[in-house]
Order: sequence, then structure tokens, then C-alpha cells
Amino acid sequence: MKLFIAGHNGMVGGALVRRFQAEKGVTLLLRTRRELDLTSQAAVEAFYAAEKPDVAIIAAAKVGGIHANNTYPAEFLFENLAIAANTIHSAYRAGTKRLLFLGSSCIYPKHAPQPMPEDCLLTSPLEPTNEAYAIAKISGLKLAQYYRKQYGVLFHSAMPTNLYGPGDNYHPQNSHVLPALIRRFDEARAAGLPEVVAWGSGSPRREFLHVDDLADACAYLLRQDNPPDWVNVGTGTDVTIRELTEMVADVTGFRGRITWDATKPDGTPRKLMDVSRLTALGWKARIGLREGIERTYASYVKEKAAGTLRG
Repeated sequence: MKLFIAGHNGMVGGALVRRFQAEKGVTLLLRTRRELDLTSQAAVEAFYAAEKPDVAIIAAAKVGGIHANNTYPAEFLFENLAIAANTIHSAYRAGTKRLLFLGSSCIYPKHAPQPMPEDCLLTSPLEPTNEAYAIAKISGLKLAQYYRKQYGVLFHSAMPTNLYGPGDNYHPQNSHVLPALIRRFDEARAAGLPEVVAWGSGSPRREFLHVDDLADACAYLLRQDNPPDWVNVGTGTDVTIRELTEMVADVTGFRGRITWDATKPDGTPRKLMDVSRLTALGWKARIGLREGIERTYASYVKEKAAGTLRG
């Protein structure tokens, strides 16, 4: 099987490479951004026509935090729309037998029911701060769904919850909450600081999935004869930000005080995925949050020592 993994240098793509390198009979097709511009229709069509992948996993995307999404919505919408349109349409034209498009939990409405089921898609407005990114991911999901409906190709999608793991982005301002906490507490421990100030009340609840579990879920979905058009991928459980913060502090060895700045915003009270559809197919996450944070912190230390830390 010739497997094209779009975005193999990212955190998700890296996990997919680790997962499928272990499978016999799989030849990985990998291209860097310099080697293949996924926003170029001509370049992507030429790649598919020449390489003829049997399966494609689309893990490539232009991503960023709230500030980046708010500042550059045109680029976030255009680039992610182009990536989705080019990779899906070219796969169809080249006769690719199967395609899995990866999205995000941000496709669901801002005030979605908790936990969020797949069927709540497009039932009310999106979160404004990442609307451009979400619209592009919804478009990719719908493209895969409609190519499957119209042409009978087995194109489908997976929508993961908050991801973390090796190769994450640890930028001080632009990273997500879990890698940001790992970096902050590791640096506070190294500096011998007596206190770390955390934002908000610590009461919001969030769900976290180790990226290696996502890669395993993707492999599982690709073995299904008749998968859903799109399916949530998560653990089905969540923790408070306070519990997460205390866990990260413990794993990194920080022994000082944690104080909470209640003047800072909390954000959405809860974001939890309904994973009953995937559970019914027979897949469940295996990596517990504590174990996952320990593994991620060990990877952070290695990446930092090697000078390969992102951010």
C-alpha cells in the first residue's frame, strides 16, 4: 500500500509516520512543504498523478493560536481551503482508493451541547476567534462527504479533540494550554521560582488526547469497511484546568506555589467530545492523561536538549 501523509513534519503527521512505519507492506509517500506546495492545484495534481497513492491522510493545515487566527483570518481560510480542495479533488482524479481528512473539534458551534455529538455540526454559530479555520475544516469534511456520495469513493473524516504529544509547539505566547504549561513549569523549576501564576479560576473543563492515540484511531478507521462520513476522536473524559495545571507541575518537578489570577478570562466552560460513535465501532483511547503528560515531558526534555524544540 502506498500511503501519502500530507503534513508529515507536524505533530500529528509525525505520529502518523511513527504508526504506519511499523506496518508491513506500507510504503510512505512524504513530501516537505518545499517539495510540494499543497496550496498549488497544479503541483498537487502532478504529485498524485505521478505517485498514485492508494491511501491519503490529510493532516496538513495552517494552524495557530487565537492571536494568529484573529489577525490573519484571510490566510487561515484561503490556505486551509486550498489544501482541502487540492488534496481531495486530486485524490479522486488520480484514483486514490481511500482518503482520511483530519479536522478539529472547533468545527462545532460555540454553544454546542456537551458532550458535542457529530450531529450538532452547523446547527448554530461558530466561535468567532477561529471561525475562518473552522469554515475551512468544515469545507474539507463536506468535500470528502460529497465526493463519497456522488462518486462512491471511500473518503471520510476524523475530528480530534485537543491534541498533545511529541513535536508539539511550545511557543510562550502562541502554544496551546498543555504545552504552554509544560514549558512554564519546567522553566520555573529550573530557575528555582517560588511561584507560578496561572490564568483564570481553573474551573473550565477540557479534554486531551495523546497524538499517538489519534494515529492509532486513524489506522483503525482506515480498516473499517463502511466508516461514518466523519467521526469524533477523543477520550470521552475531561479534567479541570486546575487539575491539569497541578498534574503538569507535579510531572515537571515544580514544587512551588500555584496561584490563580481570576482577573484573566476563563474561556468556554467546557469542551468535551461525544465519542460514542467511535466507541461503537470498537476503538477507545489507551494513553491516560498522566502517562501521556509524562511521555510528552520526556520528549520535551529531549527536543530541548537537541535544539529541535518547536516554538
